[in-house]
Amino acid sequence: MIIAILISAVAFINRKHEIPGSHLEVVLRDIGHQLLLSAKDSTSRVLPVKKLTENTYRISFQNNFSFISDTLINIVERSFQKSALAKDYIVNLRNCEQNETVLAFEINDKAGNLTPCRGRKLEVGCYVIEIDLSKENKFSFFWLLLLIVPLGLVVFYVKDRFRKKEGKAPIFDNSDYISLGNFRFYTANNVLKAEHKTISLSEKETKALKIFAENIDQVVEREKLMKEIWEDEGIVVISRNVDVLVSKLRKKLSDDNSFKFINIHGRGYKLVIE
Repeated sequence: MIIAILISAVAFINRKHEIPGSHLEVVLRDIGHQLLLSAKDSTSRVLPVKKLTENTYRISFQNNFSFISDTLINIVERSFQKSALAKDYIVNLRNCEQNETVLAFEINDKAGNLTPCRGRKLEVGCYVIEIDLSKENKFSFFWLLLLIVPLGLVVFYVKDRFRKKEGKAPIFDNSDYISLGNFRFYTANNVLKAEHKTISLSEKETKALKIFAENIDQVVEREKLMKEIWEDEGIVVISRNVDVLVSKLRKKLSDDNSFKFINIHGRGYKLVIE
């Protein structure tokens, strides 16, 4: 949920700063109009603005005309400053026939401006203006900080709850257990507990160990284990399931040499506690 809020906040802030396409087209057409007026052409039209890529736009004209390079640079700078359209952009002036760059300049608020070819008069010809608007990251790190602070508090709260949960000792009924060597066997909790050690058991391991605990030093038939652990629940099993279960109990009690599960060939197992 928090991640979704972060993503939504970033999207909202960026969307809030997006420039409407209609406003952008008006500004670009006005640049073309002012350029024609500077060339003393008040009759020919500025053709519809074309979007070439996500951030690149083309301004084209109905008739040929001539102008001075500084005029285009100054008109674009004034228009962008007035409309707050963009701080960083690149402008390419191309001729229509060869599609070659005749004039190019870059305005960069941080790196500095590059405006070569100033003071040159361009011959009468067919020109198109391509403007590449650098996509500006409008996301404020102040907003990010405001979002991270509550996120950190939530993480701290959840972590603290888990720590408390892990540190909280299981509650046992001290009067309801089976003594097995150095362990107390709490069948209701599926746990073996000694002074400094606790062993968790699965439900089937608990059932098996309880049967062995009730028959210490006696052979427990495989059929008895299969029936009381699985078949009473309507599950069909094979003898191999018993071997795997006893193997798991051996492994969990392997640190205590007093427990021995002895395999009685052809019959079952016997638990001996020395």
